[in-house]
Amino acid sequence: MVQALKRHWVPVVCSAFVLLNLVLTANDMPWLALLPAALLTLWAMVAAADKLLLFIVFATPLSINLEQLDLGGIGISLPTEPLMVGLTVLFLLKVALEKGVVAPGVLRHPITALIIAQLVWMAACIVPSSMPLVSFKFLLARIWFVTTCYFMATRLFEDPRNMQRMLWLFITAMAGVIVYTVINHAQHHFEQDPAHWVMTPFFKDHTSYGAIIAFFLPFLVVAPFLGDTPRTQRGFAVAMLLLFATGLVFSYTRAAWVSLVGALGMWVVLRVRVPSWALFLLLVSAGTLYAVNADRITVAMERNREESSDDLGEHVQSISNISSDASNLERLNRWNSALRMWQERPVFGWGPGTYMFQYAPFQSSEDRTIISTNFGTGGNAHSEYLGPLSEQGLPGMLLMVLLVAVTVHTAMRLYPRMPAGPERTLLVAVFLGLVTYYLHGSLNNFLDTDKAAVPFWMFTAMVVLFDLRYPKAGGGTAVSASRS
Repeated sequence: MVQALKRHWVPVVCSAFVLLNLVLTANDMPWLALLPAALLTLWAMVAAADKLLLFIVFATPLSINLEQLDLGGIGISLPTEPLMVGLTVLFLLKVALEKGVVAPGVLRHPITALIIAQLVWMAACIVPSSMPLVSFKFLLARIWFVTTCYFMATRLFEDPRNMQRMLWLFITAMAGVIVYTVINHAQHHFEQDPAHWVMTPFFKDHTSYGAIIAFFLPFLVVAPFLGDTPRTQRGFAVAMLLLFATGLVFSYTRAAWVSLVGALGMWVVLRVRVPSWALFLLLVSAGTLYAVNADRITVAMERNREESSDDLGEHVQSISNISSDASNLERLNRWNSALRMWQERPVFGWGPGTYMFQYAPFQSSEDRTIISTNFGTGGNAHSEYLGPLSEQGLPGMLLMVLLVAVTVHTAMRLYPRMPAGPERTLLVAVFLGLVTYYLHGSLNNFLDTDKAAVPFWMFTAMVVLFDLRYPKAGGGTAVSASRS
């Protein structure tokens, strides 16, 4: 009997599992059915973490946040975030037990230093936070995003082929979401109001949906011209470009449209090789000019009465409408609320992740709109810069601004160092994708979601690795991602 069990243990175990699962399911306890998937995931975390990370990339556009399904208000996306949590735990254990898990060159890079500084300051802001538990959860989410999509990604991208694999996996899954959204939208005659929700349950609203489409459009523009790309892949790239462009147009996301215009301007800056100091001086001059003429500009914008509508021309013109467009006015309400919150707590802020719970009393009567709520249930600060200002004080905002500035400076100095070819083209596409989000981030903030965090941190990791691969003249020889 024992010998027979040894020879046939696989069918015996499987049969026992099926029978036990049937009994439990009949008693309204179907959770045992998840055991095979859990065991497979655990095996992948240990034996094939790189493959699991690529799977997370593919699953991100298709993930669904439980909060949107009204399942107890749990704000976690499935299946991506539980997988990230598992990978983060294993990765941190490996860092504690082994040396060289993260390449020394990556650790010494200024961008990495700023990312770590952000995490440290978030942790410091938990103690004086108005809601410590919320802030602690927010920090944990940022840790698993950064660990998997930045630090682990630098190891994944040691094989340069994985950079394009990451891009195409995300694009392929996102294409499915766009097709689903366009079909849903077509049933409503592509009207503007349904455009706000036809992408659910994959995206919460049209703004995040449009932002992610814009993220990948620069790459799709150059994809057909990357090296010895096979003809079939070029055709696929062109098809994806047309699909993503269609998705962006019918997303009615004005911020995403503006961000692409800004990315085009940055491409011109790269092509004519404007030095980063000149770009900085230009931005400061523009800011000064706006500050001096703020009243005149505001009056001119208030004369604009075009509101967002089904007509794409009118929708574009409504971008500068701050007199009657509810969306624009509500954004101003959130920004002013963030500034008032910062004035009350200028150093540590109200705590990471707390804006949405605390901003209601800071709304001024003259700022409130028809879509404002008394209880502040409308969401976040609509800014990747003012959000940290209100939640983490002035240091929090400065760290975010510095992260953007240093990444831009790094890419601008890297571009002329790289030889013409597929890698430089890829750098430009990735960098311009980041630029779309930097600009979009002044109007919305999504880095607390997997949809934006995955490409944002992975694209940033690519810029760092290219910078290490092509060092400055006199800065030593090129380094690999693993030994720098």
